[in-house]
Amino acid sequence: MITLSSYLCGTWQAGSGAPTSLFNPTTGEAIAEASSRGLDLAAACEHARTVGGPALRALTFAERGQLLKRLAAALHEHREELLDLSQQNGGNTRGDAKFDVDGATGTLAAYAHFSKELPDATTLADGEGIQIGRTARWWGQHVMTPKLGVAVHINAFNFPGWGMFEKLACAILAGMPVISKPGTQTALPAHRMAQIAVESGILPEGSFQFLCGSAGDLLDHLGPQDVVAFTGSAWTGAIIRGNANLVKNNVHVNVEADSLNAVVVGADLDLGSDTFGDFLAFTSKEMTQKTGQKCTAARRIFVPSDLLDEVVPELVAALERIVVGDPTDGGTGMGPVTSASQLQELREGIDALAAAGTIATGGSEPVGDKGWFLRPTLVVANDPDDAIFHEKELFGPVAVVLPYDASKGPEEAARLANKGGGSLLGAIYCDDGEWAKACALGMAPWHGRVWVDSARAKGQAMPPGMVLPSMIHGGPGRAGGGQELGGLRGLEDYLQRTAIQGFGGWVKAEFGAPEPVEAS
Repeated sequence: MITLSSYLCGTWQAGSGAPTSLFNPTTGEAIAEASSRGLDLAAACEHARTVGGPALRALTFAERGQLLKRLAAALHEHREELLDLSQQNGGNTRGDAKFDVDGATGTLAAYAHFSKELPDATTLADGEGIQIGRTARWWGQHVMTPKLGVAVHINAFNFPGWGMFEKLACAILAGMPVISKPGTQTALPAHRMAQIAVESGILPEGSFQFLCGSAGDLLDHLGPQDVVAFTGSAWTGAIIRGNANLVKNNVHVNVEADSLNAVVVGADLDLGSDTFGDFLAFTSKEMTQKTGQKCTAARRIFVPSDLLDEVVPELVAALERIVVGDPTDGGTGMGPVTSASQLQELREGIDALAAAGTIATGGSEPVGDKGWFLRPTLVVANDPDDAIFHEKELFGPVAVVLPYDASKGPEEAARLANKGGGSLLGAIYCDDGEWAKACALGMAPWHGRVWVDSARAKGQAMPPGMVLPSMIHGGPGRAGGGQELGGLRGLEDYLQRTAIQGFGGWVKAEFGAPEPVEAS
């Protein structure tokens, strides 16, 4: 049994009291334990503010970018070990483990590259300066400077590597120190990645701390210069937002939460087309990658009612070709969910959805006599407006097909997609550009990202669930109301925008954007 420690105030520390067990979801065996009880989290916050923060702020954006580049390389050296741990503790196939581990190193490398767009300075001009007086002698310039606190990152269980380092990349490049807390049930790979980061000596002391176990009273020690970034359930996100200390001190909180993501099959889509082929391949992948345990997974699939009898059997066939089993076997396409409690919640949820529809494939019966396995499950709704399909998210390999009346135009598909109350992702498969445009614009206010596939994108489209460092990740309403990444936009949570006003020559010289370097 491995005991996972926390790295706080420059030392590895084990918590006291009864620990939480971590399991191998393929076998159900306990493999590690973690506790944060008794750890001094107030001291950890102060260590970040007084040691890590000043060290980072003394570096330029370019120098911070180099730290990220070196950290990506250090983690990549241990790639095979990390993939094994991801399979062991997360129940991931090798492909799913790569999605997480390579996502972590890839995002670090991406932000190292983005740093080349920034000035070799410690502050950042935000846009052009503005004449605010009668003449240019009185001038204004918006400036971005690092906040003086600590960035607390509370991550979800499904992406222990990517989730930790995509947040860290933005904060470190911005100049803010980090306390990172992984989801406990899959913390084994995150713990090893934290060890590698600390042992590398790349990040200045105090700029990265790692809390393994419960968050305890961590949020009670935060103040106005601090930041909280959370990924997880909407219920937990609401609790964090409502924390009395965070509310009192107006601590900035960014939440990325539940999402009933929509997939829309366009009216009159040719079922023999490449676009429909993409729909089958991508949608079955988005339902089963990471065993459906990802925030961008396909949850609601909107199909024109006159195509339902043709589309559903094709999608069922694609799902039934996926082999469910031990994720370490090369032929396995989908592993287990990560906990016994999650398996039970999914089984109950499938039965609830089936009561308002028909199971086309899969179901609530578990697979095998050990571990926590389910088959990919597709439910066809009786009524596309039934609230249960737009309110109940099952965080696993489960999706619902909802027929819509295509005679009402793309606005009808958008109306139903928007009933999810705010989503991270909406995917549209359509070869009619005008139809796709109307549907995308109808969905846009309720979706953080709208992904549109068509014949013109043949061979170029990435799967819709792929979260790219250069594009924003987040969504309104139920999806949390926040956003991450988006290239340099990802730094904004950790920077304070201030309007500097004064004598024009001085403001321009000290705070203005540097002149572009002319090519020689």
